Amino acid sequence: MPTPRKPLKPLKPLTIIGGGFAGLAAAISAAESGARVTVHEAHHTLGGRARTAEGAYRTNEGPHALYNGGPHWTWLKQRDLIGPLSPIPPLEGTRLRLHHHGRLRRTPPLAMLKLLRRKPEQAPVDLDFMTWATAEVGEEGARAAAHYIAVATFHHDPGSLSARFVHERLRRATKLPPEAHYPSGGWGSVIDRMATLAWNLGVRVETLSRVDTLASLPTAGPVVVATSLPAARALLQDDSIRWDSGRTTLVDVALTSRKGDLFALSDLDGTGWIERFTTQDRSLAPAGQELIQGQVPLSPEESKADGAARADHLLDLGFPGWRERLVWRRDAVSNGRTGAVDLPGTTWRDRPAIDRGNGVYLAGDQVAAPGLLSEVSFNSAIEAVSLALTRTKLDLKSA
Repeated sequence: MPTPRKPLKPLKPLTIIGGGFAGLAAAISAAESGARVTVHEAHHTLGGRARTAEGAYRTNEGPHALYNGGPHWTWLKQRDLIGPLSPIPPLEGTRLRLHHHGRLRRTPPLAMLKLLRRKPEQAPVDLDFMTWATAEVGEEGARAAAHYIAVATFHHDPGSLSARFVHERLRRATKLPPEAHYPSGGWGSVIDRMATLAWNLGVRVETLSRVDTLASLPTAGPVVVATSLPAARALLQDDSIRWDSGRTTLVDVALTSRKGDLFALSDLDGTGWIERFTTQDRSLAPAGQELIQGQVPLSPEESKADGAARADHLLDLGFPGWRERLVWRRDAVSNGRTGAVDLPGTTWRDRPAIDRGNGVYLAGDQVAAPGLLSEVSFNSAIEAVSLALTRTKLDLKSA
């Protein structure tokens, strides 16, 4: 007589709100752990801040680089999700210029280089970066370093932030060999591979599916809210879900190609960064054209037009005659979606907690998880899923 087959255990339901990098990382991790996952995305496409625009000009809504110093790199690589990378040609990499004291330089101030030798643990949490760095190497080096790292903080005054927070990012952004890598085709190519894997794992993805209240969800079980903090605050009606972030004007321009164009220009006299992304990835613009993005952090008093004017000034410095070569342009503001920034006296542990109670968990780049930019999203997503499924398992045992 054949042995009766044991009934299959029902899959644990898990709902994820938000189909960006954090939401997809959570969905894949949960599905691999045996959960029945549904993702609700309000937009018609997945990606969130990691979305790459469709069309001739493949611009990103957030940073283009993917850093290899965090656990998310290993996780993505193990699943073959990174895909081909577009390295910066060595010769092109030498075409980085620094705007300092009103002129373009090839090398940073010596005092800034001295600051890079300081170990991360030497930078205090309770002191602002400008005060600490000035005591270490003098005001000039401190100010240059603070302005340079605006490229990784998206903040108009990095010198006012926690010294530990800024110095960690400064060291990683200037590390050799570089930690920053560029997925061919933009971040969207990574998102597409993540979405495909999620689908193959049985994840149900519903786009154009805005969730206004948790009560409207049809399935019981834990919920991972992987949205921006303002959206999470409104959804959960929890005013404590707040943290400081940057506000940045993004100016994307396409120019006809010209031999000898710069790779990138960093403003050490202010806060701004211009980068030619077709340096490493020709697929981002039509043949014979260059795709360049200007990133200018805004103070609370500044407008998008103010940031665009500063970006134009940097283009004038680094790409003389660029207006005559202009074939396309787009100006936008990235507001509150540029990653967390930690003020003096705070660390990532002080940000909004992942576990919100009652089976609700937060994930994203402004919550209580360590890392740089997308690393925070990944770490919080994996932690949220781990907590959600562990708590669910314990609840089932006690039932």
